[in-house]
Amino acid sequence: MTWTLSQRAQKLTSSAIREILKVTERPEVISFAGGLPSPATFPVERIQEACNRILTSAPAPALQYGPTEGYLPLREWIANRHSAMGDRVSAAEVLVTTGSQQALDLLGKTLIDVGTRVLVETPTYLGALQAFSLSEPEFVSVPSDEAGPIPAELSAANPGNARLLYCLPNFQNPTGRRIPLDRRRELTRITSESNLLLVEDDPYGALSYGGDPLPTLHSMQPDTVVYLGSFSKILAPGLRVGYVIAPQTLHRKLVQAKQAADLHTPSFTQRIVHEVVKDDFLDAHIPQIRALYASQCDAMVAALSRHFPASVRWNRPAGGMFIWASLPAGMDSATLLQKAIECNIAFVPGAPFFANEPLHNTMRLSFVTVPPAKIEEGIARLGALIAAECST
Repeated sequence: MTWTLSQRAQKLTSSAIREILKVTERPEVISFAGGLPSPATFPVERIQEACNRILTSAPAPALQYGPTEGYLPLREWIANRHSAMGDRVSAAEVLVTTGSQQALDLLGKTLIDVGTRVLVETPTYLGALQAFSLSEPEFVSVPSDEAGPIPAELSAANPGNARLLYCLPNFQNPTGRRIPLDRRRELTRITSESNLLLVEDDPYGALSYGGDPLPTLHSMQPDTVVYLGSFSKILAPGLRVGYVIAPQTLHRKLVQAKQAADLHTPSFTQRIVHEVVKDDFLDAHIPQIRALYASQCDAMVAALSRHFPASVRWNRPAGGMFIWASLPAGMDSATLLQKAIECNIAFVPGAPFFANEPLHNTMRLSFVTVPPAKIEEGIARLGALIAAECST
């Protein structure tokens, strides 16, 4: 049989990253492609213990339907955690989601109409572009530099005529950049004065190698900022637990949209997360993740310095999971990827991260799941391929 798909479904495309990950399942491939946290950071024993306690003390509610807003003790923990870090958050503002990717989907459904102007960084997170694209907006790329969206360019983009600005202020996917404090103040001032909703996506904020957090955008302008958080990068992504902090009027609409999507995030995984984190576990666990990722980052930066041609430029992130590299002008990283895969190396071409006018000579390299010896081997192979391209 054949079916007539909706126009919206006909416009759907696959994630470039997810397609590449199919190749990386081969054990011989050294993959710098996936934005996957290192399995070495998963607190397996603590999660096992949490599961046992939950299924012993409260099996029925853990396996039963729950409220759409989420498990109240977890929502209260999230609110208290943010409040302790200088933000003022109540549990009533928190909605637990099935990963922060669902939060993006819900925001798209509740805020975006066909043709709505949506402002995004240049480049920006591919998953957000996918989620928002379902609502068929007009993406407006705000010119950005190594410190994030440029305030003057944001002002010039007529922000009062847009529905939202989406940005990742901490160790952004794909570039690894972090927005400094003075620019955070400027961005929140402009969006507040323009009555523009700012969507702050922050899955990597805890992963500063120096442990030096900056204030959230939400703490600066809680009335005009929606905050997205996740437990995927600090516990385990397979739990699929994220959350939104939103003003009450928007919170109600997000709850209604979630009811239509999946009723609620699984009760069991919410309770697992709460059981794991409730006793300040993260205060000891997160520094271990930071130390591991910092050493992996150092290994990749050193390998890049040894093996990449001088014509290639890259950043040195202060946290997170990614390095962003620019190849010589005219070189296409998608073409390079095909040759790299033949040499059992994978990375993500940069073009899909641009809403408009992609730079085809860019690439994202993830270092957190590859041991230093393999980083050295993989970067050496990739550097040789780039050098060969430069000489042709």
